[in-house]
Amino acid sequence: MDISINTPALLFPAISLIMLAFGNRFLAISNRIRNLHDRYNANTADKNLIIHGQIKSLRYRLRLIKNMQILGISSFLLAIVTMYLIYIERMELAHFAFAFSLILFTASLLVSLLEIHLSTKALELELSDIEGLEETGLVDYLKKKFD
Repeated sequence: MDISINTPALLFPAISLIMLAFGNRFLAISNRIRNLHDRYNANTADKNLIIHGQIKSLRYRLRLIKNMQILGISSFLLAIVTMYLIYIERMELAHFAFAFSLILFTASLLVSLLEIHLSTKALELELSDIEGLEETGLVDYLKKKFD
């Protein structure tokens, strides 16, 4: 299969949008960490398992976001390298670089999927101390609603 110089350029908008989303996730988590830090320091009675669980989750999620960004940037750089290799007519290397760029982009998205899963678990942990919010399915919710 032949690829033109435009083929790797198609990744630029996708990678740019994903990197913007990753940056927004990083900013949201950093704000959450600052809030938890203030909450932890402000009230000794509030230093409970929920805050510790949140902090543990946020540390891991920060590492995941860092890895997502590294993979996304690496994918972007390899797409640029691919364009250069096509320009100098080194097609075999260009194919390899483009394939590796796609693999890195896919890995970045998979790590993002894991981070989204963990963020959902963190929200469940935050809600775990509120009474009456036991995890129920849709059927249980509908039964309660119409009883």
